[in-house]
Amino acid sequence: MAKFDLEKTVDSARDGRFGIVASRFNQRIVEPLLDGALDALTQHGIARTAIKIVRVPGAFEIPLVAQRLAASEQFDAVIALGAVVRGDTPHFDYVAGECARGIAKVGLDFSLPVIFGVLTVDDMEQAMARAGGREGNKGYDAALAALEMVALLRSLQAP
Repeated sequence: MAKFDLEKTVDSARDGRFGIVASRFNQRIVEPLLDGALDALTQHGIARTAIKIVRVPGAFEIPLVAQRLAASEQFDAVIALGAVVRGDTPHFDYVAGECARGIAKVGLDFSLPVIFGVLTVDDMEQAMARAGGREGNKGYDAALAALEMVALLRSLQAP
């Protein structure tokens, strides 16, 4: 089995256009995720002018805006960034579940990579660990997944 080469894989995605939907809620966590996503895209040859960032109030609003971006047919992938931190009420379950379900639906409805870069964590310590801390930067990882999916879907198109 051949070794996976990310650079070679994403080469065909370098001319892509990427939409990023970022939640303003839990901004202390989301901003490092956004920085990580932008770093990953630009480090892999995506021009900053090929990236559109749209802010939404919270994670629950991400799917609707991702749907609008997908429907515009201007983007090769959409990256969803946010953070839902568990509290003392069932609010977490509703927001996290509907956000995930909505993001998945947009991707399937539009046959477009819509990458789930929304942290769903138990506490702020877990969130910070995944927003550039000891667990890495999940925004960076989400952008890499977007690049890989764009390249993969392009390779599956009929000649």
